[in-house]
Amino acid sequence: MREIILGTAGHVDHGKTSLIRALTGIETDRLTEEKQRGITIELGFAYLDLPCGHRLGIVDVPGHEKFIRNMVAGAAGMDMVAFIIAADEGIMPQTREHFDICRLLGVQDGLIILTKKDMVEPEWLEMVEEEIRDFFKDSFLEEAPIVAVSSTTGENIDKVKKILDAKVKAINFQEEFGPFRLAVDRVFTMKGFGTVITGTSLSGRISLGDDLMFYPGRLLAKIRGIQVHGLERDVVEAGHRTAINLQGIEKEEIKRGDLAATPGSMVPSTLLDADLHYLAGNAKKLKNRTQVRVHVGTREIVGRVVIMEEDVILPGQNSAVQIILQEPAAVWPGDRFVLRSYSPLATIGGGVIFNNAPPKRKRTVARDRNRNQEIFSIYKGDSLEEKMLLFLEESGLTGITAEQLATRLGVFGKKLKKQLQLTISTGKILVIESDSQRLVAAPVVEQLGRNIIKLLTVYHQENPLKSGLAREELRSRLKPHVDAKLFLYTINSLTKKDLITQEGADIRLSSHEVTLQMDEQEMQEKIGTLYKEAGLRPPNFKDVLATFDEFSEQQISQVFDLLLQKGTLIRINESLYFHAAELEILGEKIKDFITEQGDIDAPRFKTLTGLSRKFSIPLLEYFDKIKLTIRVGDKRILRKG
Repeated sequence: MREIILGTAGHVDHGKTSLIRALTGIETDRLTEEKQRGITIELGFAYLDLPCGHRLGIVDVPGHEKFIRNMVAGAAGMDMVAFIIAADEGIMPQTREHFDICRLLGVQDGLIILTKKDMVEPEWLEMVEEEIRDFFKDSFLEEAPIVAVSSTTGENIDKVKKILDAKVKAINFQEEFGPFRLAVDRVFTMKGFGTVITGTSLSGRISLGDDLMFYPGRLLAKIRGIQVHGLERDVVEAGHRTAINLQGIEKEEIKRGDLAATPGSMVPSTLLDADLHYLAGNAKKLKNRTQVRVHVGTREIVGRVVIMEEDVILPGQNSAVQIILQEPAAVWPGDRFVLRSYSPLATIGGGVIFNNAPPKRKRTVARDRNRNQEIFSIYKGDSLEEKMLLFLEESGLTGITAEQLATRLGVFGKKLKKQLQLTISTGKILVIESDSQRLVAAPVVEQLGRNIIKLLTVYHQENPLKSGLAREELRSRLKPHVDAKLFLYTINSLTKKDLITQEGADIRLSSHEVTLQMDEQEMQEKIGTLYKEAGLRPPNFKDVLATFDEFSEQQISQVFDLLLQKGTLIRINESLYFHAAELEILGEKIKDFITEQGDIDAPRFKTLTGLSRKFSIPLLEYFDKIKLTIRVGDKRILRKG
């Protein structure tokens, strides 16, 4: 069953760790330095078994401003927050920053806990509660319960448990479909076990023996053990605090911020399209290409913010942006992110990721900005079909598989399959390869078809006496390069529409007909007669050029090609052409000779035809090639059938 993760938030020394200890009996500060300094530095983890039967996973985050990076890593997987405020201090700087982070990460539920109740007078407590209500006004915590507790005496700790129990009971638990994902927040080695990672499982499920891939590096490992809150498990689902024992990978190969996921389910990229909320509390505008620290999952990456539609973002504004990262990140659409200023460190904004592997977008002219506006409108809309078509059109001639489309959309299972089938049935998406379910947008194929028609039109204009262009030569002329399967798909589509005609290995426009001028028609007839009269001792090409010296070599070559296409002449090799009627007569003579004699060799062929070696050897090889004869040693016999 899916587990709910409760995260803490609040200023340093406001009693987050003490509250968790009072609730669960678990000490989350495990480092010697944490115990010596009395503050949380690294993430801590605990759990609470609720009366409703659910186990609540708890993440204790550091409150000190120096460890905000660790706090964001812990907040990344939380479902609801226990916002901790010390009654003797009230709202403090990290109260504000932690609250901003929770909102930016999309946390939608929680409760407010006033700690250190035993250290203040009732009147002071009332004043602090009033301050808190005002602070959380118009936010997801506006109506949240406020509970004043003492972790020292235990006062109202049971009340906190009851509120948590009621909240969890009210949740509609649904299984998270799709591939498994876990953002690594700890990696260490256990003696006798090897490499171990921990984190909150974000989606899907895994089992013992399954493979995990670590992104963005794409390193592969096998699961040898799974624990949830110290108990061995065969399977783990989304929402659980999980420890996974791995084989086939060393501790040094993994780091916090890596994403452990089902192999092939992620697309590492240094570009992200996103919706950015720039916090109202910022003192200055955000300029285009500002350097920032980007927090995604449990990872921090330096990057730059490219503003898609404007030149600056004002405090409190939302804006469409493309984030350029110094290192690749592995995320899904819908994942949240937090931005912190590069220096000095401060949380300045965050939001939601729309596209996890977009092309680099331009913004220099109005046309670019208008197109960006259209694209981000599609992202924000509810139409899954429009998003599918956008991703496919941007993938161009390469296309993407149905499996890759799922990871680009963050949509899996029946929902994606149903939408795909519908869009394919309308012809908006084309299936180029059925085995791999490789998909290409219809407009992409239509444009490719137009390019093919244009190439053939130009070719026919330049070569009016040639009936068509060789298929592979046509493909080689297309820019950018088109793979063989997409090319064949488009050619067959154009053929069905009767726009082109395939004749053997050649392709021509269906409307194209070879039309000869009077002098070219005369030349065609004379060349045909010349080769017919020459019999088995034809002239070479140079002799023909000399005979028709009033024409260019290109004109004569085109007439030759036309005679070959019509079957009037047959080319034996690069320099030898024979009249087809003469070869047919010779073929009959060879059949009669072998039928009578049993076989034929080169000397007897020369005797039969009176030809020199210059002609006899190529002719014997030609009859082998057309499968009239077959060579056996130095002799040739008739091929069966």
